[in-house]
Amino acid sequence: MPRYIEPVERRRRIYKAVDVGPGEGGGYAVRLDGRTPRSPEGRPLVLPTRALADLAAREWAAQGEEILPAEMLATRMAWTALAYRQAPEAHTDAARRIAQFAGSDLLCYFADGPAALVERQERRWGAVIDWAEAALGVHFERTQGIVHKPQPPATAERIEALAAAEDDFALVGLDVAAGLFGSAILAFALRRGELTGQAAFDLSRLDEAFQEERWGVDAEAEARAEAMAKEALTLERWFGALEG
Repeated sequence: MPRYIEPVERRRRIYKAVDVGPGEGGGYAVRLDGRTPRSPEGRPLVLPTRALADLAAREWAAQGEEILPAEMLATRMAWTALAYRQAPEAHTDAARRIAQFAGSDLLCYFADGPAALVERQERRWGAVIDWAEAALGVHFERTQGIVHKPQPPATAERIEALAAAEDDFALVGLDVAAGLFGSAILAFALRRGELTGQAAFDLSRLDEAFQEERWGVDAEAEARAEAMAKEALTLERWFGALEG
C-alpha cells in the first residue's frame, strides 16, 4: 500500500445511518448520521463523483460493531487523493513509484522452465505486454529468470509521464494497483478497462497458480490471495466509479 494512504482510526462504530449527499464546495460527501467523516488530518470524505462516494459509503455501511480500516480500501484511497491536492510532491512521488514498478515489471520476467509454465506466460503475459506497448507507446524488454534486466530509460520516462497526467483519484488507484500486482503494465490495463480486477490479479500470480496446480494450495497463502483479490475488485470498481 502506498505510504500516503492514511489509516482510518480503529474505533467502535457509533453511527447508524450511512448515506451520500452534496459536499460543501461541490462533490459528493459520505455522511454518517448526517455528518461527514474526516481523516486524521481533518480532510472531509468528499469525492468527485456520486459513484465514488457510493463505493466509500458502502464500506462504512458494511462495518460491524468495530470499524476495521483494512476493509476500507476505497475510503483510504479517497483520503489519500484528497491529500495529494495539498501536497503536489506526493502526486509526483506516486507517478515515480509507478515508473519504478515498470522498470522491474513482473510481466517481463519469464520463467526458464518448466515448459508448460513458460508457454502459459508467453500466451497470457505476452498478450498484455503487446497491448501495453501499443496502447501506452512504450517498449518493454523481456527476460528469463530473476536477474534484473533494466528497461529502456524512455520506457520509465513515458510511464511516469502517463501516470503524472492522471488526476489525483486515478493516480492513487494506479499506485495501489501497481503495488498489489507488482506490475505497472497490469495497473494501466486495469485503469484503461483492458482487464478486469480479477483478470489482472490472476495474471499477477500466474506462477503461484501454476505451482498450486502441481503441489496443492496452502491455507495461509489461499487466505492472503483471497484478500488481495478483493482489493483488485475494489480497484476495478474504483476506476469505473471515476467515470461517474
